[in-house]
Amino acid sequence: MKRTGLLLAGALLAPWCWAAPLVPPPGYYLEATVKEGEADKCPTAPIPHTGDLMIPSKYEGSGEARDQLNKESFARYKEKSKAINDLEKGVNKQVAAYLRLGRDGYVSCTLDWLESWARANALLSTQYTHTGKSMRKWALGSISSAYLRLKFSRSQPLRGHEQQTQLVESWIGQLGQQVVRDWKDQPLDRLNNHQYWAAWAVMAAAVVVDQHELFDWAVSQYRIAASQVDADGYLPRELSRETRALAYHNYSMGPLMMLVAFAQANGLDVREANNGAMRRLANRVEAGIEDPEVFERKTGFEQELEDLQEDGKFAWLEPYCALYTCSAQTNAWRLSIEPLKTYRLGGDVTQLFAGANAQHAAAR
Repeated sequence: MKRTGLLLAGALLAPWCWAAPLVPPPGYYLEATVKEGEADKCPTAPIPHTGDLMIPSKYEGSGEARDQLNKESFARYKEKSKAINDLEKGVNKQVAAYLRLGRDGYVSCTLDWLESWARANALLSTQYTHTGKSMRKWALGSISSAYLRLKFSRSQPLRGHEQQTQLVESWIGQLGQQVVRDWKDQPLDRLNNHQYWAAWAVMAAAVVVDQHELFDWAVSQYRIAASQVDADGYLPRELSRETRALAYHNYSMGPLMMLVAFAQANGLDVREANNGAMRRLANRVEAGIEDPEVFERKTGFEQELEDLQEDGKFAWLEPYCALYTCSAQTNAWRLSIEPLKTYRLGGDVTQLFAGANAQHAAAR
């Protein structure tokens, strides 16, 4: 078991040399479906982002609520983050192609892309804006959760690539530690969905590099998130987003459900933290999706629904229904919009939780 001596929350944590290796949920062990043929030509990897992370917010100038899109800033955001976003999406696409077709070329392509960024020490700058450090943790979550599908697949696609995987995993570990440094000193009354996404990224990275210190930090952030859910299932910090309160409640569900799933896979049941906070939150989000006026009455603002138009935004339903007993209505909604995919959670989330959801269906 690795010992990194990572300083978290001001205290040096004890080594976990006696603990079992960290693992992902069972869906990550999926074998590739082997089909004859060659992999498509590997696209040129995006140029590694080695400079600063001074990336502007798409909501720049919109006030405390951060809910009004600034088109000029959004254009600059897209330009400055393009290579990072291309890496996230490209890695997910190559991993999905491997699992679908079983062709080694897709694995080689994934590793070549990641190796080029690892060798360049990309995304490790300590000069950043809030959006810049957000891009770092989003990228870490996307990359790590896609990579886990190769690392733990029963097909063992990484066998024979040890030199590359050692380099890539070392880089992922460095990113994980940097993300902790980025987000560990946030005031408690300011913690919102960004903290949940940071925790999810660190959790996925923790399993990649088998570092319990990272795992523990991610769990601690989940517990804070659960404590923030009020008696009515609202997240006060997301309510402050005014016109986008519903969208950001929904956006929070993805990382939170993945944190619960990964904790569960490692023998830690956090499903009922804060008296079933995640159940209350999920029920509140679903009620809002069905009738946005629920959130309009709560916030006093008509809700912007543009961020809720893609089915992938509801990928949290897969781990949620695998971890909890969904209502018949929730389950019907989930089934009606499958498959649910989002690169920020590692690709085809329906595929990842299909086994667990099938067991729940059989037990109904």
